[in-house]
Amino acid sequence: MGKYSYNQIADFFIALSNDTQNLITNLKLQKLMYYAQAWHLTITGDRLFDEEFQAWVHGPVLTNLYDDYKTFKWNPILREDLEETYNKLRENVDEKTLSILDEVVDEYFGLTAYELERLTHSEDPWLKARKGKLPDEPSQEIIKDEWVIEYYSKYLEN
Repeated sequence: MGKYSYNQIADFFIALSNDTQNLITNLKLQKLMYYAQAWHLTITGDRLFDEEFQAWVHGPVLTNLYDDYKTFKWNPILREDLEETYNKLRENVDEKTLSILDEVVDEYFGLTAYELERLTHSEDPWLKARKGKLPDEPSQEIIKDEWVIEYYSKYLEN
């Protein structure tokens, strides 16, 4: 069972985006969420949040999160209702999770949505879930946790 709701983790990334003015779209948010889940699952053996990613055409997607922000389309997500700052949200996350989220920010936050999409398209978990699908064919196939752990664990330092 996940430690947090997907909304809590999404708010973390959106608040960072708003604070730094490095604005993110729904597409980029989806990829940051995917990497946060993937690395948390690989490092701790536990899910960060319960929802599962589907292997959509443009990469891994949490359908509920997509629905939450689809009105923004390809535009940056701006949330003035996030009264809690990025630093306040950081205080509500345990130390191990915060360390993982910080690593995700360091590795992926500076990349564009397109760069993140291309990256997920080159990795086994998304490729396995898309097996047999045409590049532009819709899919609701789930990216399985065991594929994620198997793939990302080879990048962990012993």
